[in-house]
Amino acid sequence: MTITRRKLITNSAASCLIASAGLGLAGTSAAFAADGEKYSVKKLMLPDGPADHFIGGEDAKVTIIEYASSTCPHCATFHVNTFPQIKKEYIDTGKIRFVLRPFVLNILDAVVFMLAYKAGETSTQNYYTIIDAYMKTQSQWTQAKDPRKALLEIAKQYGFTEETFDETLTNKEVFAGMERLREQASKEFDMHGTPSFYINGTQLEGNQSFEAMAAQIDPLLS
Repeated sequence: MTITRRKLITNSAASCLIASAGLGLAGTSAAFAADGEKYSVKKLMLPDGPADHFIGGEDAKVTIIEYASSTCPHCATFHVNTFPQIKKEYIDTGKIRFVLRPFVLNILDAVVFMLAYKAGETSTQNYYTIIDAYMKTQSQWTQAKDPRKALLEIAKQYGFTEETFDETLTNKEVFAGMERLREQASKEFDMHGTPSFYINGTQLEGNQSFEAMAAQIDPLLS
């Protein structure tokens, strides 16, 4: 089912941002750079977009940066099946520092991450709570006949009203920042598909098992 910008925001105040936006997101390449490519951690830590929401140990030896799409099935699989154990074993124990950045592939991605950034203004945990909610319910809202309504109903469970939902989607600064993040990741870090991880600067592509992630992380902790 093709979701147009107009269908998504019908009768929504968000039209002042999204209906006029030149997204150019559809058809983004799914190609990846090769696993093991190394990128400058210094550059990776300078996102050209909204401020990062890091979790985990501030002085951890290992930093993981993930680029993800909320509409990507592989991203949802990782966050439902693998991320909880990563969080328990490495993030909550302070062994690693982790951040998820958006790699926006379409207008639905833009909506989800704009809501997450808005929630994150209150606390970093709220940023991840929103992302988690939409990852777990991905099949529901991506396949809904009325995606705006489906997205709104989930947002309401986390404190949004229709008014604050629409207001959030008019934030041109966040919207433009996410586009810049995508361009930066593509051009500077050879990132063209989701999910992609940078573990102390080393790229690891695609949905990963806990064992595969641990095999990359553990040697860096010693």
